[in-house]
Amino acid sequence: MTIPLSILDLAPIAPGQTARESYAASVALAQSAEKYGYERVWYAEHHNMPTIGSSATSILIGHVAGQTSTIRLGSGGVMLPNHSPLVIAEQYGTLAELYPDRIDLGLGRAPGSDQNTARAMRRDPRASDQFPQDVMELQAYLRGQSIVPGVQAVPGAGTNVPLYILGSSLFGAGLAAALGLPYAFASHFAPDLLHEAIALYRRDFTPSEQLAAPYLIIAANVIAADEKTDAEQQFDETRRTRVRGMLSRGPATPEYSDDQIDVFLTTPEGRNIANMMRYSAVGTADEVRAYLQEFAEGTGADELILAHQSPFIEGRLRSVELTAAAMNLVAA
Repeated sequence: MTIPLSILDLAPIAPGQTARESYAASVALAQSAEKYGYERVWYAEHHNMPTIGSSATSILIGHVAGQTSTIRLGSGGVMLPNHSPLVIAEQYGTLAELYPDRIDLGLGRAPGSDQNTARAMRRDPRASDQFPQDVMELQAYLRGQSIVPGVQAVPGAGTNVPLYILGSSLFGAGLAAALGLPYAFASHFAPDLLHEAIALYRRDFTPSEQLAAPYLIIAANVIAADEKTDAEQQFDETRRTRVRGMLSRGPATPEYSDDQIDVFLTTPEGRNIANMMRYSAVGTADEVRAYLQEFAEGTGADELILAHQSPFIEGRLRSVELTAAAMNLVAA
């Protein structure tokens, strides 16, 4: 049986590139995903990160949806404590009315930023504690069964946009299980608790109106290329970019050379950052297929969501195509 594949897109902004060019690349990526049989493309909310352009997920989803036809699009995810549930219900309700049966709403509780940025967003430091209640309030708006007297989501009420809980810890797994929602684990950058979270989610899952049985979406990084050495070089560059981004926040930080980054990666802190990309399929199409099949079997995933990590859009598009063919997806 072919496991469904999806894509996580951070709308990366490459060196010397503008955000507008990044969004054009995201459109091309979604069109390619649609062409080659992927299930969905999700966009992740991040803030104050010069290399990530997906801060306003609902706007980006609408832009891409208007230039695709069938593929599902959604957030992977909206960091709900940054927003009011009503506003998110209205935004995603609008998308659902414009693009019926194509919109997903993945929800996380992290700020998607550093503490200074969280303060700039006026995020209440205690907002994460309200996450379970906010999810239920949001779900009620979308069902047209508001739990806030006299308030309904217009648009949004009755759209029943499907919710997904995102997480990289046991908290999200427990909440998804308790609410009977699909669970997506961010193992593409936070691998350590993957198997514990899976076990907890399966053990404690309670069926709900949305979902009768557990549904697990597991994330992995992928770089598929025609030559193994090319894929490995792209992976090395991607890893350096990630480390550089984590070290270089703020206007006064220095520019780090590749040699400096490589030396840093030999330190304990550098190895910890490198470990974030532990689950990565890198190589030819056959090598990527072997890795992803073993990964899916080892986790029992119902779906894999892949972050195609090539530094430039040409490499990501080729990776999308090669992986789809290797995993026997059905082209549109």
